[in-house]
Amino acid sequence: MGKAFAGARLRRLREERGLSQAAMARLVDLSPSYLNQLEHDARPLTVAVLLRLTEAFGVEAGYFAPPDSARLTAELRDALGEELAAGRITPGDLDEVAARLPAVARLLTDLGRGRRAQAERLAVLAGERGPATAEVRTPHEEVREFFYRRQNYVHELDTAAEESAADIGLRRGEVRAVLAERLASAHGVRLASGGEQLHRYDPKARILRLSDRLRPGQQAFRLATQLAYLEHDALLSELAAQDAADGTAAHSLTRIGLANYFAAALVLPYAAFHAEAESARYDIEHLADHFGVGYETVCHRLSTLQRAGLRGVPFSFVRVDRAGNVSKRQSATPFHFSRTGGTCPLWNVYDAFAAPGRVHVQVAAMPDGRRYLWTARAVTRSPGGWGRPGKTFAIGLGCEIRHAHRLVYSTGLDLGDEAAAIPIGLGCKVCERPACAQRSAPAIGRPLAVDEHASTFVPYAVRADPDRQGF
Repeated sequence: MGKAFAGARLRRLREERGLSQAAMARLVDLSPSYLNQLEHDARPLTVAVLLRLTEAFGVEAGYFAPPDSARLTAELRDALGEELAAGRITPGDLDEVAARLPAVARLLTDLGRGRRAQAERLAVLAGERGPATAEVRTPHEEVREFFYRRQNYVHELDTAAEESAADIGLRRGEVRAVLAERLASAHGVRLASGGEQLHRYDPKARILRLSDRLRPGQQAFRLATQLAYLEHDALLSELAAQDAADGTAAHSLTRIGLANYFAAALVLPYAAFHAEAESARYDIEHLADHFGVGYETVCHRLSTLQRAGLRGVPFSFVRVDRAGNVSKRQSATPFHFSRTGGTCPLWNVYDAFAAPGRVHVQVAAMPDGRRYLWTARAVTRSPGGWGRPGKTFAIGLGCEIRHAHRLVYSTGLDLGDEAAAIPIGLGCKVCERPACAQRSAPAIGRPLAVDEHASTFVPYAVRADPDRQGF
């Protein structure tokens, strides 16, 4: 086992408790000089000292565990891409800040994004519409950030939904009928059908109108969403207010996202769903059939199984259209979805469009060396009627390779063969793979190697820089 250094976390604990080094040293029976060395990572944290700290301050040993900084490093690269491209900082600097000072890294990430958003707003006001002007972050993006920061798990809402499922007496195969009865008996809400919208609730008449095009599982989900508003409205507002001011579009959209989260947790209660997922080795199609819901609903619920003491496989969930637009993305893994570079064309989510209905499996490697097992399948939603265009999306679900053996999709794969992994990136504009033949745009800040007398197999070849790291 390697040496454990926890200087930054030890120093933060001391500062949070308002203690000097001498005072903390006395509490854990250490010399001030020894504690000073621990805080500056000049000496490793021993088991004996760890036990003294946990007993004296009432924290768990995991408090001092080194954080999994890959995800935070990726966020720093995204937020500080211009500084990285200009050579003012190096990838090694970002790795060290993320690993040693995660709170500072998160602050830098927020400041970098805020500065970029401000520059984009100024450019819009000045009338600039060039390709260098990126899209200002929308309320929908703020909602994605809300769930992303929580690793797509909202404990208070998830446990409330599970308790409601037990109280209502939800039974597999009878979910819609039981939810309809609950709405009617407890809230005086009656159901109606028809209309052009998927659903419409009239709070004065207490009528919930559902489209005839919704399948039974989709109707059950809408009923569960309405129950969230009727029975947990205050909790939805309280949670949404953690990141967005009341009255803003982001606050309202976050409430909708939380209501949808509650609905999935009610229709698919945590313990029962987790047990079936483990038993079936995360077979998505089996779970969809077993619980009577859609493929996308199962994938999204699988990405939320992060309850302490009963964790499932940590997944990243993504929904992509044919043009590469990401309309949904949530992650409980270090996998980072770039906000500036699009998505990688070598990712198997795009293979799914060529063979709808088939689950595609891919072992992919990111530039930081981490490997993931990805599943992808296309799903189509038809509005009904000849000549009316439907919607087709690719649904991707991925986990780190260390968890892949728990999935039925790993059967027959050599998970230890690193060379077999497909190298993908965060998106062409920020990708660190200069030799990729599939590159569709030059990397931001990298000088191109332009030669009138030669051409290469690699699009947008860059000039070599022996002093540059990470590319």
